[in-house]
Amino acid sequence: MLTKKQHELLMFIHARLQETGVPPSFDEMKEALELRSKSGIHRLITALEERGFIRRLPNRARALEVIKLPETSAQPARSQRTKGFSPEVIEGSLGKEAVPSQSDPAPVSTTASTVEVPVMGRIAAGVPIEAIQTHSHSITMPSDMLSRGDHYALEVRGDSMIDAGILDGDTVLIRRGDTAETGDIVVALVDDEEATLKRLRKKGGTIALEAANPDYETRIFGPDRVRIQGKLVALFRSY
Repeated sequence: MLTKKQHELLMFIHARLQETGVPPSFDEMKEALELRSKSGIHRLITALEERGFIRRLPNRARALEVIKLPETSAQPARSQRTKGFSPEVIEGSLGKEAVPSQSDPAPVSTTASTVEVPVMGRIAAGVPIEAIQTHSHSITMPSDMLSRGDHYALEVRGDSMIDAGILDGDTVLIRRGDTAETGDIVVALVDDEEATLKRLRKKGGTIALEAANPDYETRIFGPDRVRIQGKLVALFRSY
């Protein structure tokens, strides 16, 4: 799954190729996505290439080829705009308890006491990394562990939350949502580019992302730079 900025850039490149046959320049991409520097564009292009959506052609300046589009982008890019795309974290009904109607057949793949939750890549408990990635696999868990709403799981990388009992290699269960209270451990998306698992602190007109490890500093942001992607509800560990 792509972040909002990755999705916007992919669709902008595709639309430009459809219209002119020539990919946009880095300055045009930066202006279209309203980023402050070209380094952000470099990171987004690298992420798209690693996920198999685009390919950089060798020995040609500004040469980009779109290999595929996200499944949610069924319409031709010519009729779309680069602004306003909102990628979904959860695909379909994975991680959400279904409410069967009388006409629905009984589910076959799961029992009434279990539900499949998608694992959506890795989350940094340390220096922020790009996260909410492609659905890699699913885990099965008792349905009574899930509250109402959509859920997804992330693999933890880093040690910034060790004093909260969250270790490198753990898998965290997240209830999707865009609001949280002070003290909640959340998945926070910074500048629509990087995600991290931290404790949320609201201080006046700012948002603090607080580590649970004295080796890491608390990071302070304006409210327009941070979007909440969900709250921690459970943790799984393999021995």
